[in-house]
Amino acid sequence: MVRDGTVSGDMYGERIYHDSVTFSQGVGYPNGEGNVWYVDGTNGTTGGNGKSWGNAWSTIQLAVTAASAGDTIFVTAKALTDFTGDPTSYAETIIIPNATSNLSIIGVSRGKTQGGLPQVKIGTGSTVMLTIRAPGCLIANMGFNGAGSTGGGILLDDDYAAKAAFGTSIINCHFKNCKRHATDGTKGGAINWTSAGNAWQVLISGNTFYRCITDICLIGTSNTAPQDVIIENNTFSNSPASTDVNIYSGGSGFSGGLVIRNNVFGALPAIGSGSVGLYTLLNITGTSSAGMFVDNVFGALGTTAGWGDGKAAADIADGIWTARNYSAAGLIVREAT
Repeated sequence: MVRDGTVSGDMYGERIYHDSVTFSQGVGYPNGEGNVWYVDGTNGTTGGNGKSWGNAWSTIQLAVTAASAGDTIFVTAKALTDFTGDPTSYAETIIIPNATSNLSIIGVSRGKTQGGLPQVKIGTGSTVMLTIRAPGCLIANMGFNGAGSTGGGILLDDDYAAKAAFGTSIINCHFKNCKRHATDGTKGGAINWTSAGNAWQVLISGNTFYRCITDICLIGTSNTAPQDVIIENNTFSNSPASTDVNIYSGGSGFSGGLVIRNNVFGALPAIGSGSVGLYTLLNITGTSSAGMFVDNVFGALGTTAGWGDGKAAADIADGIWTARNYSAAGLIVREAT
């Protein structure tokens, strides 16, 4: 983490910095007029005021509850106690309410790895780890480990009424073992829309997915099909026996403005008893709508086999333009339907 500005104190072993803060992977401190809150799961308490590292709260939800629209929450990783590969986690479920728009939750990152990020992990249970019901939120430098739970990682919970999640940005996060069903990728996984759809103008950028049943899942579109969704610079799950589909769009699919670019897809998903078994199943709404699927790299797809609308490896609707996608065999040429 690179921090620019002046140092004004050193209490509780921390220094207080002013002005801009730039974290690894280029996530910047949102220099707005909102308040800043601090979460430290190791040294924080439930009785602090959350306004400095020395008075940090011990849970993320305490900070979210205190926050107002436009605020920023910094979360530091808990002290490591398991040296076999799983960081100490925030064992909690988090809900951002509708009134807390433009909230930023930013992990104090030591790199985009499971061990370098603050991790949320609830163990067993069927509740999603982070539910977003407010527009314009930023989630950055955080880890989500599904472990034995079936609630999924992040839910964009938007009903076009009391809840909205449009304008969400999910950047430089790590998702592991996220699922909403043991084998069925259509039910959800790491990043999910609800069956209503909605939640337009979403950015999913620079994330790493590992052994998730589904990495990105638009469960349905019973209300509206999301528009202006950008999925870029991500590394998708590359464990075929643990994954059913990397990107899935249910219902009538995404609408105009869908861009999927510069992502890395590994082996073709092939979990036992899975219902999809594809890299992508992408629908798109309306014959006049358009999307782009460009500059992506695949680990196990031939130059033509299984590519196109209704195909066996990457089922991509005709309304989505494709260009410059590659596998180990070279340029992928889209098959005629």
